[in-house]
Amino acid sequence: MIFEPAKARIRQRIADVFNDASRGERPVLRRADALFPPDSVAWEVNGDVVTMMIGGVSGLLLQMLHPAVLAGVWDHSDFRADMHGRLRRTAKFIATTTYASADDGRALLDRVNHIHTHIKGVLPSGVAYDATDPALLAWVHVTEVKSFLDAWIRYAEPDMPPAGQDRYFDEMARIAEALGADPIPRTRADAEALIRSMRPQLGVDDRTREVARMVLGQRLGSPAIDAASGVIMQAGLDMLPDWARRMHGLPPSLPTPLVRAGARSTARFLRWAFDGSPNRRVHPKDVTSF
Repeated sequence: MIFEPAKARIRQRIADVFNDASRGERPVLRRADALFPPDSVAWEVNGDVVTMMIGGVSGLLLQMLHPAVLAGVWDHSDFRADMHGRLRRTAKFIATTTYASADDGRALLDRVNHIHTHIKGVLPSGVAYDATDPALLAWVHVTEVKSFLDAWIRYAEPDMPPAGQDRYFDEMARIAEALGADPIPRTRADAEALIRSMRPQLGVDDRTREVARMVLGQRLGSPAIDAASGVIMQAGLDMLPDWARRMHGLPPSLPTPLVRAGARSTARFLRWAFDGSPNRRVHPKDVTSF
């Protein structure tokens, strides 16, 4: 009990990172009537704040390598003025579709689909793009989900069996279906094949580099939070496959032992603050997510 006040302060600071109190936002309460059941792999993987942030960084840097995905974000959002807000909305999307009531999850998916109907334009090359394109939605989905899972495996469950990994992709396919993605990977092998098939369409320009600089230079709050986020950002870079690091102009190798040790320590510390045990993997069903 002596540590409870300190743990409560840590939980509040994390909640403040992901929730805009001025808009009345609060952490999502985990409910048994969510789109995913409490015994799902998605409940387990999507509930670890550190691995989700690491995977989120890696996934975003992969997504922005597709010119049409980059253009949709660049032309139709205010991310350059509010990168923190974009990261917060992404986290809220994951938390709501995983843990909130099924009705709330479906309502959010409907809102996102409606927003996508207004995101279209022309690339600098003259090629038209449309955010409702099933292939673009598939790219966003596969890079995000695979990055979340890979971060979970590296920093939480290194011995996760292949069957559990495939189950995660199969479960998360329901989100991709609701958003109109096609094709949809349902196994790790499917996901890796889809990424390989999309690589010829990827590229880097000045806008890609600016987005990467903004993501990696993001400041989220207090010095302590920013120090932790710096470790997480570097761990996200470390998660990138070699071919993606080369495209981003990053060094072929990073100080992975130091980065991984820092990220692992941060993950264990926050699990302790939220759950009481640095090794706990499945969160209690009566706690909030981020």
